[in-house]
Amino acid sequence: MDFDDTPDQSRFRDEVRAFLVDHHDDLAHGDGSNLEEPGVDRVELLRHTQAVLYDGGLIGYTWPPEYGGGGGDNAKQAVINEELHRARISGPIGHVGLGMCGPTVLAHGSEDQKERYIRRLLRADDMWCQLFSEPGSGSDLAAVRTRAVLQEDGWHIQGQKVWTTLAQYCRYGILLARTNPDASRHRGLTMFVIDMHAPGVTVRPLRQMNGHTSFNEVFLDDVVIADSERLGAVDDGWRVALTTLMNERMAIGGGGGELGVRSDALVAHAADRLPHLDETQRVLAVEALGRVLVESLAARYTGYRLQTRIEKDGRPGPEASAGKLTAVKIAHATADLGVRLLGDDAVLARSRDGDWRWASSQASTPGIALAGGTDEILRNILGERVLGLPSDSARTPARSTPATTATDKR
Repeated sequence: MDFDDTPDQSRFRDEVRAFLVDHHDDLAHGDGSNLEEPGVDRVELLRHTQAVLYDGGLIGYTWPPEYGGGGGDNAKQAVINEELHRARISGPIGHVGLGMCGPTVLAHGSEDQKERYIRRLLRADDMWCQLFSEPGSGSDLAAVRTRAVLQEDGWHIQGQKVWTTLAQYCRYGILLARTNPDASRHRGLTMFVIDMHAPGVTVRPLRQMNGHTSFNEVFLDDVVIADSERLGAVDDGWRVALTTLMNERMAIGGGGGELGVRSDALVAHAADRLPHLDETQRVLAVEALGRVLVESLAARYTGYRLQTRIEKDGRPGPEASAGKLTAVKIAHATADLGVRLLGDDAVLARSRDGDWRWASSQASTPGIALAGGTDEILRNILGERVLGLPSDSARTPARSTPATTATDKR
């Protein structure tokens, strides 16, 4: 793999860099994603940032041009990602739409749905959420109990979803519901686009241990969805959901990005704190810092390989699960080292300028670890679909665990 820019990529990089300089004051900046409470003002700033980037051709660069995308290649998308990172631009507020919902609509939606939704999703004119998990079915996605019953005026939805990211700010979502209770667990599901402002939709934020309310529980009380808002065929929702999940894992860990505080921020933090440590502590801290930086670099290069694979195959595969596992591990290690470098000052971190991010990131990473599949599920996917090992259900046919039911059906 050649990491040097071609002459065309070099010119493109200069254009991207110049755009970000020219629009510096219109864009939100930060040291890491998911670290600041996304209140209304922050959300609007990030939506404006995404709109500016989209108008400049830096959002949806590889998406189909007929639906508002740039029609470009992954190599130049990598250039965009690198320049956004270098300029410390905050991650898109519409990351759920960009990484999960949009690709699902493109793969399974009607022409009308693509034309109505995709361009506005890319620009963050409409924010999207993903309504999969339920109180009784998190990792075990096939255990979804939310019901959808077809009547004369459309599908009537009854049920509850949970851990729905930024649902309180979203206009639309993709909803997985059970449409055939008599079919097998994986065969009786259907995917829909849901209007989050429709009658019967109630969103209640959940307070997390990092103090944020970005997760929500969503109650669906006889919500009516037109059949034209269905994604894919009736009872084929499991296949549609796999499209979402593969793209989610790619979005979280497949691009080689950083889920918590940036590695360069950790380096600056270490440079400031190391003089306050004794010799033994310094040695241990430097060793830990080296491991984090090496793993971050390895994750980035592995992400480039996955992008090349997608360029050839057209869609993310199970290998993205490894990137997600690694990205979460790095986020954990970065946050942990950042807190340990504070020493006794960690107790006062919330009142010290800049130090709050380490405790916040440390409290955020357990939730990130659950998004897109738990570690156990991702290891099952890698074992069965990448390494070719026997499936968990083949080894223990009497069991029905979340790890098995979420991965044993293709």
